[in-house]
Amino acid sequence: MSMIAFQTLPFGTEAAKRLAARLGLACDEMTLHRFPDGELRVTVAPAADTTILYAALDQPNDKLIALLFAAEALRRGGAKRLVLVAPYLCYMRQDIAFHAGEAISQRAMGTLLATIVDHRTPDIAAVFPGIEAENLSAMPAIANALVAAGIDPATVVIGPDAESEPWVRDLAGRLDLQHTVARKHRRGDRSVEIDFADAALLAGRPALMVDDIVSSGTTLMVAAKTLRAMGASAVDSVVTHALFPPAMSAAFADAGIRSIRSSDSVPHPTNAIALDEILAAALKRELNPTLPPETTT
Repeated sequence: MSMIAFQTLPFGTEAAKRLAARLGLACDEMTLHRFPDGELRVTVAPAADTTILYAALDQPNDKLIALLFAAEALRRGGAKRLVLVAPYLCYMRQDIAFHAGEAISQRAMGTLLATIVDHRTPDIAAVFPGIEAENLSAMPAIANALVAAGIDPATVVIGPDAESEPWVRDLAGRLDLQHTVARKHRRGDRSVEIDFADAALLAGRPALMVDDIVSSGTTLMVAAKTLRAMGASAVDSVVTHALFPPAMSAAFADAGIRSIRSSDSVPHPTNAIALDEILAAALKRELNPTLPPETTT
């Protein structure tokens, strides 16, 4: 049995193959069969002592079942260590019970994944006690892509809410640009109000909106309309995880968004930013355990 192997669920295979190639590994694709009643059968390639599992966990429910079955087959096949690469990790938004009776999905997902694999990248260590974890930022890859494409030095980097401030500040610092963060008041899943404390900063300048997850797209569209009303000369957006339907691109354009670029954490027509370099750097110790831990910058 080989010492290390790379396998992927049959979703996001292009990104998986790029990552495997960067690591110098072959990429085996698992096969899924759906029975008439909706149940799944999962078939994996031969196990290795260490097997890296690639799974972009958007549209997660069937993928989680497939991942559970794949882990069972690989463990039984002799795998001693399973490493999950989850460029998008599902069910992280519910970290507390906001209302009585609600499940804390983040806690439940941590418990499930901790029983399946030994190490995941990226991840949140506090959510997965008892096993190794590493949380990676897409900002270095996003910054490199923006520099390569060219960006107006007058651009202001925009965050949609207070929660976005750390990664917006990080990206703006890498690009040597000014940044600001909106004040968001959410009225429901598809109803938000947005305003900015410093309107003068934005007038006559390009705006680059940065968000981690876009699913309904409401925040982006409201923010874009607000920015255009305040005099922004152009509005573009970069997104780490693009979960919105591709057909929404027309609605984004109508809202005044000139372009949307996303990372390849989730397969999407807007993918323009590859994460394989960041992920490969984090996986180097799997190929050579004697290396010191990777420092993410």
